[in-house]
Amino acid sequence: MKKFLWMASALICLFLNVNAQKANLDKVVAVVGSNIILLSDLNQQYAIYLNQGNPADEKAKCYFLQQMLVQKLLKQQAEIDSIMVEETQVDDALDKRMRYQIQRMGGQERLEQFLQKSVLQYKDEMRPEIKEGLIAEKMQQKITENTNVTPLDVKKYFETYHKDSLPDIGTEVEVGEIALYPKLTKAEKQKYYDKLDAIRLRVKSGEDFAFLAKTYSEDPGSASEGGDYGFIDRTTMVKEFTAWAFKLKAGEMSPVFETDYGYHIVQVLERRGEQAHVRHILIKPQTTPASLERVKMKADSIFKDIQDKKLPFFTAASLYSDNKETQYNGGMMLYSDNQTSRTTFIPVEKLDPSVFVVIDTMKVGTVSKPVSFSSEKDGKEGYKIFLLKSKIPPHKGNLEQDYPKFKEIAQSEKQAKVMSEWFQKRRETTYIRIDEEFETCDEMKLWVNKDKEKK
Repeated sequence: MKKFLWMASALICLFLNVNAQKANLDKVVAVVGSNIILLSDLNQQYAIYLNQGNPADEKAKCYFLQQMLVQKLLKQQAEIDSIMVEETQVDDALDKRMRYQIQRMGGQERLEQFLQKSVLQYKDEMRPEIKEGLIAEKMQQKITENTNVTPLDVKKYFETYHKDSLPDIGTEVEVGEIALYPKLTKAEKQKYYDKLDAIRLRVKSGEDFAFLAKTYSEDPGSASEGGDYGFIDRTTMVKEFTAWAFKLKAGEMSPVFETDYGYHIVQVLERRGEQAHVRHILIKPQTTPASLERVKMKADSIFKDIQDKKLPFFTAASLYSDNKETQYNGGMMLYSDNQTSRTTFIPVEKLDPSVFVVIDTMKVGTVSKPVSFSSEKDGKEGYKIFLLKSKIPPHKGNLEQDYPKFKEIAQSEKQAKVMSEWFQKRRETTYIRIDEEFETCDEMKLWVNKDKEKK
């Protein structure tokens, strides 16, 4: 028994000593219930802020601390409500964050120099934060899931505006498109297949896959990283890519296969349940003059059928358009400025300039002749036929024309009110302490006041 008590005392002393040493190296800047926020966590958020190209501003830490406090409250409630997220969701979000960071810094090496640690180490450190953020987001969705607005709510919200304070709505248009991309014949594509197959044989003979990917791959998102995509799940990539990624074992490489993006070879580096760590090399077949001529003839034929009223524009888009984003929407382009709702009404200033040039002189209800295009984003060439379905001139916001906009704002405000009330209640029943270094932040006023009431 004495031996047990001695060991227990030793462990307690060791624990206190370790925590005292950690406190000297780091410090707790906030406590929310049973959760703590360390200065190192706050500094990490600030480092990400700087990495995104923002100017140095110590006051930004006040904003980040506020966001972390909010996240901790949501996380604490999520634990009570048994809200969880799948590890695959965490992996996906983590990989997206890393790809974005690497792209912003101009490569993995530059990011590692900035962080003064390896990307793998950084990912391990970021994983808990990413997971916590996803859980907090899910909790917030649960809190607001039944927050809806009725037409009467929208009308009441609209009536809160003074007549002279109604927003000015610029010109908006509804535009449909039929996009046609050239199709290469098997003979025209063969040299690109052969080029990639030769690279595949070089890998099999012992040459470094990553070096060959950096040298030859035409995928701008992964070439600089040696073709490395990180971990993917079965929903991340197109179906042909996914089929090979989950058919291969760790260390195996696929034959050359084709997707809408071109020819690929993929190598699996590691398998982790329903995830695969992959890298690939992409070779894109190039458009030929003959293939462009063929697609022009097809576009002319479709345009004639629409003009002769043999084929409605929306049907033609569904049958022939190669743009999968608009094909099943009758060719109608969609616009969103908040990633939660999409509309066919597009502000003209948000249109691609090449589209605006065509529709600017068109009459409502008319269809353009086929026009050639070349996308700067992905290098695709081809022909497009446009429909100008409607055009709303500049005007003061009103319910008749702008009901969806006011409904969206009213919905957002109602959700914000629900969240604000929820946070107020949780702050009243949760132990919260803010380090004196951050008590003077404007963002901390509500949190600090509650903290002082509890002292």
